[in-house]
Formats: sequence, C-alpha cells, structure tokens
Amino acid sequence: MKTNPLKSVAWKTAVLGMGPVLAGAMIMSGPAQAAHHEKASAAVDIAQTRAALASAPGRSDADKERDAGRKPSEVLHFLGLKPGDTAFDVLASGGWYSEALSIAVGPEGKVYAQNPAVLLQMRDGANDKALTARLADNRLPNVVRLDEEMTALSIPPNSVDVAITGLNLHDVYNSFGEQATIGFLTAVKATLKPGGVFGVIDHVGKPGADNTPLHRMDPALAVRAAEAAGFMVEQGTMLANPQDDHTGNVFGPDLRGKTDRFVLKLTKPKPGKDQ
Repeated sequence: MKTNPLKSVAWKTAVLGMGPVLAGAMIMSGPAQAAHHEKASAAVDIAQTRAALASAPGRSDADKERDAGRKPSEVLHFLGLKPGDTAFDVLASGGWYSEALSIAVGPEGKVYAQNPAVLLQMRDGANDKALTARLADNRLPNVVRLDEEMTALSIPPNSVDVAITGLNLHDVYNSFGEQATIGFLTAVKATLKPGGVFGVIDHVGKPGADNTPLHRMDPALAVRAAEAAGFMVEQGTMLANPQDDHTGNVFGPDLRGKTDRFVLKLTKPKPGKDQ
C-alpha cells in the first residue's frame, strides 16, 4: 500500500482487531457451522492454475501482466489451496488476489474479500472503485465482499481453509510494533480451520534497519510474531529476487513489482496433533 494510513487510530482499530473484541473472537472459536462439501484433496496444480488465470473470461490484461512477478499459481500451490476451498483475502484492497483465489477454488469454493472502511477510502476511494468494478454484474459469483473491520468479521470461526494477505504486514508492524502484529495475526487465525493456512507476502527488509520509509520488513520479525500468535511457520522462496539489495523504496521505478519478497505459510495447529 503506497499511501500509509496506519498513523491513524481509526486504522489501528479497524485492522488490528485488538482488545476485548479480539479476545471475544478467540473465545468463540468453536466448531464452524458452515456446510461442508466434497472437495479435492490435493493442492491446485501450478500449470493448470496458471493457464486458468491466463484464460479467465473478463480478467483484465493489467491483472494478467502482474502474474509474472507475483506468481499466484506457485504461491497458492505452496499454501496448499485446493479446488472447493473457502479462502479469505485479508485487506483485499482492489481485489487482485481475490480474483485469483476465485479462479483457483472454482465454482464449489468461496472467497471472502475483506476491507475495513479506511482501506476502501484510501486514494480517493480507489480500492473501493476497483473492487466494485471487479465484482460488477456478479462476474465472480463465488466472491463475497466484506466491507468489515477486523474487529467485526462475519466470517464464522474455524471455517477458512486458506487466508492470504499481500504486502500489508509491514505496515502493521512498522506503525504499531510486534504486539499489534501478533493481535492481527491472531484475529486471522481465529477464522481458520484447524490445519488451515494464512499466507503472508511482503517486501524483504534489512535486519536492524529502519524499514518503515522503504515499506519493507525483516522476515525474521514476521516469523517471530507468527510463532507468538501460535502458528507453525514455513517459508517459500518463489518470490525471492537476489538483485534487490533491500535498500530501495519498493515504489521506486526500478523496483516496483520486482522486489525481493518473502512468503510465509502459517499453519494453525490441530489440537492434540501439532501442539
């Protein structure tokens, strides 16, 4: 997110899900009441998903051009997304990943595209307009738009197979620190099924450096926060770029869309099995 609204208390309240509401969400994390459908047992195939994204009716050329740098097929395979899954695009902005998820999970799956009000209002409502256009005329019928705060999610606890957030965690951490980041991660974890996965993608920052003005984050800090939130952590390298020395602003003309990025696969433990 180029414009950083995280200096506002409104954003902290909307996004981080801290305090009594978060505690309530954790307490209510009982068995999900959503209906279950038969679905595939294997993660989406990389080649098939890549082809589906390239040929999807109505998917814009601008979206398709980003596939080479963002590698959604590889990322979603790594996260274990399956056809028929329920997915959660956390802080979805204009919905680029929401549409990729929609195509990957197929008609038997479901995607929640969630944004708090402050994110929809950024840049004169650009995210709101983009998401509205993307979902116009029920073009993506398996996508459920949620204009909701993290403190008031309508997603049933323990109902999501795979959640994802792209290039957002650095803003949470750099503006509010580790405890707020743990709270944010814990709020997402409450929506996941036991064994469910939260994929976190972000720009790699230098350890010990002030990464805030560069819109980056030391991956070790993300891992530490995730482990503190109770996740098991794996790291993927499909978005690594050794040509990025981690000293430039991610919005610079030579770096935009080409940064070295970490991909974390955060798995919610199954009670009695992974703990």
